[in-house]
Amino acid sequence: MNMTMRRPDPTECEHLHALCESHECERSSHDLLNEATEWLQYARGVTTLLADLIHEADSVEPRDMALSLEAIAAMTRLGVQRVGQAHAQWQWDRAAA
Repeated sequence: MNMTMRRPDPTECEHLHALCESHECERSSHDLLNEATEWLQYARGVTTLLADLIHEADSVEPRDMALSLEAIAAMTRLGVQRVGQAHAQWQWDRAAA
């Protein structure tokens, strides 16, 4: 089995980025932690899928592997970013109380 992946359309990436940034309005720390969990679960799922594909593949294209790892890194970065935002929001809420 040859592992090939589709290169994402730039408009899809722009849409995803706009969707993520459109939530920059006032969100609770709870909302931010839920979003962080969601992004980290996506990253975990893609990592598991990629590992399964690699185990079953006859050959792996380095370029496709690099794109996949970059996608995992981006999802992980978004999750960690949301955790940081949640922590900051929690501190603000605590200081205001």
